[in-house]
Amino acid sequence: MTIDARLSELGLDLPEPISPAANYVRHQTTGNLLFISGTGPSSEHKKGKVGAEVSLEEAYAAARSVGLQILATANAALGSLDRITRTVKVLGMVNSDPGFGEHPKVINGCSDLLVEVLGDAGKHTRSAIGFASLPNQISVEIEATFEFE
Repeated sequence: MTIDARLSELGLDLPEPISPAANYVRHQTTGNLLFISGTGPSSEHKKGKVGAEVSLEEAYAAARSVGLQILATANAALGSLDRITRTVKVLGMVNSDPGFGEHPKVINGCSDLLVEVLGDAGKHTRSAIGFASLPNQISVEIEATFEFE
C-alpha cells in the first residue's frame, strides 16, 4: 500500500507545506537523510503554556497537526513519502507551565501519527522536552529526521 493510499484510508489530507518564517530552509538533505526544521502548529491551535492555558488534549492535537505538516514538508522535499525508509529522530519541544511534566504525552500526538501513516518506517528515537517559551507562544514545536531512498 502506498503512503497516499494509507493517508486516504485514515481520512487524512496533507496540508500545503509552510514557508520558512525567517532566514532558514524548511528542509535539508545530506546523503540519504532528510532534516525537517522545527515546525509549529497551524493558527487554529490554541497558543500558550501547556498545563496552564492549553490542556494536554489540546497540545496532543497540536502535535498531531505538526506531524501532518512535517509529512507535507517531507513529501515536498522527496516527491513522495514512499521514499521514506525510516524515521530516525523526532525532537519535540513543549511550551510548558513549570509544573507540567507530561511532555512525552504531548509529543505522542506526532509520534502516533507518524506510525499510523508510515507503519514501521514511522517508529523513531525521540526526545520530548519542556521549554519556558516557544516562538509566538505556540504550544509545541517539533523537528524530525528521516532516512530515504
